[in-house]
Amino acid sequence: MKHGLVRDTIVQTASELFYKNGYNLTGINEIIKEAGIAKATLYNHFTSKEEICIAYLNYKNATFLKEIEVYATEAPEGKLQLLALFDFLTVFFNGQEFNGCWCIRTMAEIPMENETIRAEVQRQKNSFLQLIKNLVIANKLVKPRENSDFLAKQIYILYEGAVAESHLHKNSWPIESAKEICKKLFS
Repeated sequence: MKHGLVRDTIVQTASELFYKNGYNLTGINEIIKEAGIAKATLYNHFTSKEEICIAYLNYKNATFLKEIEVYATEAPEGKLQLLALFDFLTVFFNGQEFNGCWCIRTMAEIPMENETIRAEVQRQKNSFLQLIKNLVIANKLVKPRENSDFLAKQIYILYEGAVAESHLHKNSWPIESAKEICKKLFS
């Protein structure tokens, strides 16, 4: 198997296991077994479990950002593109594998001193916040332009709260409620 394909297999396997079972409950040997590789092969690609975690976070984030941006921009222009973020979350929630936010789940499992993973999660959350801000600006939802940052942060908090609470309650009402509150931001 080509070097890149092996790495992708390891990342995809670790991603499935970390998201389903958690970072701490997933061991290196389980990743090796599920990926169908030798231990030496894993260590040829990653020097530590933390490195695999960073690759997992990057994989999940890249997929998420691409999919949510496409979903939102396929909605009619204007506030419907921002409300589509919550529709995307509803689709995600209704999927068989919904297990909350991979970033927050990972952060809950690592020591506070782990600045590497914390910085990566912050970078990813900021990239999502920027995506929201770009949608606010592109859809000319606020004037002056400086207010786009404030509106984007409000939508971001509603979205993130909806993810956490829908996971906690195993119910979609937090998503529906967040979407309704978001509608009021545009009034």
